[in-house]
Amino acid sequence: MKYYIIAGERSGDLHASNLIKQLHEQDPEAHIRCWGGDMMEAAGAELVKHYQEMAFMGFLEAAKNLFKIKRFLKECQDDLLAYKPDVVILVDYAGFNMRIAKFAKEHGLKVFYYISPKIWAWNQGRVHTIKKLVDKMFVIMPFEKDFYQKFDYKTDYVGNPVSDAVSAHQVNPNFRKDNDLDERPIIAVLPGSRQQEIENILYIMLSILPPFQDYQFVVAAVSNFDREYYEHFNRKPFIKIVYDQTYDILANAEAALVTSGTATLETAMFSVPQVVCYRTSAVSYWIGRAVIKVPYISLVNLIAGRKVVPELIQGDMNAQNLVRELKNILNNPAGRAAQLEGYKRVQELIGDFNTSQTAAKLMVQYLKEGKTAQETSQPLKTAF
Repeated sequence: MKYYIIAGERSGDLHASNLIKQLHEQDPEAHIRCWGGDMMEAAGAELVKHYQEMAFMGFLEAAKNLFKIKRFLKECQDDLLAYKPDVVILVDYAGFNMRIAKFAKEHGLKVFYYISPKIWAWNQGRVHTIKKLVDKMFVIMPFEKDFYQKFDYKTDYVGNPVSDAVSAHQVNPNFRKDNDLDERPIIAVLPGSRQQEIENILYIMLSILPPFQDYQFVVAAVSNFDREYYEHFNRKPFIKIVYDQTYDILANAEAALVTSGTATLETAMFSVPQVVCYRTSAVSYWIGRAVIKVPYISLVNLIAGRKVVPELIQGDMNAQNLVRELKNILNNPAGRAAQLEGYKRVQELIGDFNTSQTAAKLMVQYLKEGKTAQETSQPLKTAF
């Protein structure tokens, strides 16, 4: 069968790449075309467009690039019609992918969604649009299945791909030596993978060095930026820039400063106490504040249903608050223990799944059932 997969950011590239590997396992004749990244291409998909060209964060930034986004949509739509896949598989990235879902349904293409748009956080009425446009939804948050069920929409909970990725990771025993790190405890700094995130947040994260001279701050950098881009953040020997080794950094970390997103859950799966940070443009923040309907921004707190990790958002994300919260998880045994206990509950709720394999099996099964139903519904041809 022919699959067309669309992911619009680094985490989507990772999770889609694992799904692609499993689709090849479940369907040996699978041919997969994608908009995504290097990992999806390495997993065996034909890459059409790289997500780096589409990485716009926030309402204001998306508005500034509206014409570019429209051009990308047209390119994707034209490619879909030329390729004629058996299914379009959308991975998160709701702003772009929901438009593709509408186009696909208008042209008779089957639509699967892997990693639901976060409509439970804002504009919950969009669930009715999803019911019309998405044939099968595969959710990765424990609470999402119940959310959709309230609207009489059946979904498949397949576990969380972050849990799979962390479980499968082989920690490098020579991590410190390979990266010229000394024996001081490590504070992991995860500033995100998009330039706007890094510029808004990383300077503040690294402004708190004086009270933490006995630690080394290790920045989880990504190689899709030039190394020169990160070097102006470097202040040796207290700061070290390490590329494409986020999981090894977390596996060796005493605590972490984390930009809100998938990384907060990854940090929890490694049982590393953290401070969650988020800062964006003033316009994007105020728009977001007006429409977001959930009490937390971090996945850890959302899954737990309570505050497990501190969240420093916008104006609260400053050096004074960072120092206070970081000291609480480094020097206060009770504060540290409270987070670790909360992590255990989060890990229990996520469960023990092979997420990409489970999702791929269901996808192939649904497609085969659909083909069988279509064939049996065709009128029998009789010869006279």
